Amino acid sequence: MDSPVQIPFKSFIQLKPEESTAIYLQIVFEFIKAIQTGLLPEGTKLPGTRILCTLLEVNRNTLIKAFQDLELQGWIEILPNKGTFILSEKKQKNKADFTPSDIQNVLKKSQPFTFKRSTILENPKETSTLPYQFNDGLPDLRLVQTDVLARLYVSKLKRKKHIETWEQIQTLSHLNFKTQFSNFLNLTRGIRISTSNLLTTSSHEISLYLVTKLLISPNDKVVVASPGYYMSNMTLSDSGAQIISIPVDKDGIDTEHLRQICETQEIRLLYLTSNYHYPTTTSLSAKRRMEVLELANTYGFVIVEDDYDFDFHYDNNPVLPLAALGSNERVVYIGSFGRSLPTGFGYGFIAAPSQFIQELEKHQNILEPDIDVIKEQVLTEWITEGEVHRLSKKNKKIYKERRDYFVLLLKEKLDGKIKFQIPVRGLAIWVEWLDRFNLIKLQKQCIANGLFLPKTILYQTKDLTATRLGFGHLEKTEMENAVAILSQSLEEII
Repeated sequence: MDSPVQIPFKSFIQLKPEESTAIYLQIVFEFIKAIQTGLLPEGTKLPGTRILCTLLEVNRNTLIKAFQDLELQGWIEILPNKGTFILSEKKQKNKADFTPSDIQNVLKKSQPFTFKRSTILENPKETSTLPYQFNDGLPDLRLVQTDVLARLYVSKLKRKKHIETWEQIQTLSHLNFKTQFSNFLNLTRGIRISTSNLLTTSSHEISLYLVTKLLISPNDKVVVASPGYYMSNMTLSDSGAQIISIPVDKDGIDTEHLRQICETQEIRLLYLTSNYHYPTTTSLSAKRRMEVLELANTYGFVIVEDDYDFDFHYDNNPVLPLAALGSNERVVYIGSFGRSLPTGFGYGFIAAPSQFIQELEKHQNILEPDIDVIKEQVLTEWITEGEVHRLSKKNKKIYKERRDYFVLLLKEKLDGKIKFQIPVRGLAIWVEWLDRFNLIKLQKQCIANGLFLPKTILYQTKDLTATRLGFGHLEKTEMENAVAILSQSLEEII
């Protein structure tokens, strides 16, 4: 095996200090990718931390912290007086029976064919069986009226059709669904579209994927907010885009910063969560909304407005999307519908100029060639009979009560330790910690006490220690226990 100092670490351990993710976490993620892709095979001996921190140009304490995390996760083994070694098959090996050797022969499994590997699309989501868990703002599926859905679904399956061909059923059913759905969007979100301006998809993620496929070419410059939505950033990066980050404050994205970028570079696209910024939950102010539209018209970039959480707003005057402000031809509006429904019943959608929708349909016919007629008929009936509005009204009342109680618990249990703004929409609260501490350390202590905090809700930089705490899926007793554990764990690590 090659000497560890001869391994070109710099070529595959790529750190980006300008990003919001802490450097030590970037090191952890880059090493895991290198191990999974075979760049660091099992048994590889790593150089000493002093040598490696020089190669990677990082602080030694930062590297040691990253190695400690990698060892706890089972990716490496640190043996005193022997060195640090790679453990690629972490689930199949125990530390007790692992004996590293620089001269052992590792038989490589033969590959029947080669294929592209993505280091961008690694799934960051984690799961846990712990009794209490926070997430980034998911609804409570226990509130779903599954009996009503089941009854409608069965009735549609049993209903006899008087149309001869299945193709006719699909065509008429889909057109009826699009008509009702476009009317629903016009009514609830203030946009002015017809069926020719609408594409429905099986999920919000498919919608974003289709849009980026048509709009972005390799090396196109795309502006996103920082901190931003990790899933959309993955999709944009995978399309070949060059990501440019701009800061966010209490009024949304910094439009003056955006203007300065536009004056020096050609921007293809601005990705924006204007109504409920992910993860900070702020809304783009009215003044900045107009500035964004003005900049798009002046400099010719496209605005992809992602309104992923419109359904959950608690005021009587919800902020309307940019797509509702006049007939702006530079806004592509994507969103979700039915987030409170069981998996499989929700929809993603795209509202845009008709010619763009026509082109999107060509690509959707490859990804999603079939129409779920029964599902569309059920949701069409829900919309026309007003059941969607009744369910939304009922759920908003429940979630508002949960938000208010969650706010009281945070103030009671974590007073003087956090700061936050009460969001007027959504199912999560952006909490900034006043003390400086390691969030991964807090996560591990919470796990030991029975509370799971996925890494996707943890945000830490040299200037920020914050957490996005979802409350929508928790009942009052569950909230009380989760916040109590969070407070206890914080006390134990400080």
